[in-house]
Amino acid sequence: MAEIDMRKVDEIIGRYKGEEGVLIQLLLDLQSEFNWISPEAIARISEQMRIPKSQIYRIATFYKAMSLKPVGRHIIQVCLGTACQVRGAPKILDRVEENLKIKEGATTSDMRFTLKRVNCLGCCAMGPVIVVDGTYHGKITPSMVEDILEQYE
Repeated sequence: MAEIDMRKVDEIIGRYKGEEGVLIQLLLDLQSEFNWISPEAIARISEQMRIPKSQIYRIATFYKAMSLKPVGRHIIQVCLGTACQVRGAPKILDRVEENLKIKEGATTSDMRFTLKRVNCLGCCAMGPVIVVDGTYHGKITPSMVEDILEQYE
C-alpha cells in the first residue's frame, strides 16, 4: 500500500478545524494529495474533527471522486456506453489492458495508471472515447492507444 504522510494529513485537517460542513472538501483535498483516503487518515479526521468514522466512510464511498484504496497518478476511463460500444470500445479496453498489463478496475504495480470502465461519458458523437486525467480522446482506434498512454509517462 502507498505510504501516507500523516503530517500532511494533519496539515490538511488543520485547514478545516472548527468549521462546519467541511467534510467533503477535506476528503477531496486528501484524495487530491494522496490519490486515495487511507484508514489512518479517516481515523485521524474522526479523532480531530469529532466526526464518527461511519459518517466519514459513508461520504467517502458515496462519491466516485474519492477512493478508499490507492489509485494511480493517472486515471484512465474507457467509455463502454452504447454509442462507444458499437464503435469498438471493447477493443479499445482490451488494448489498454494489454498495454498496461492490468484488468479494468486495477492499478499498475508502479502506481502510474488506474483503469476504469465507465458506462457513459456524455460525448457519444466522439466515440469511442477514453479519458485520461480529464482529457478526452475521441474517435479512438486500438492502434492509437499506445501513443495516448505514452503522453502520460
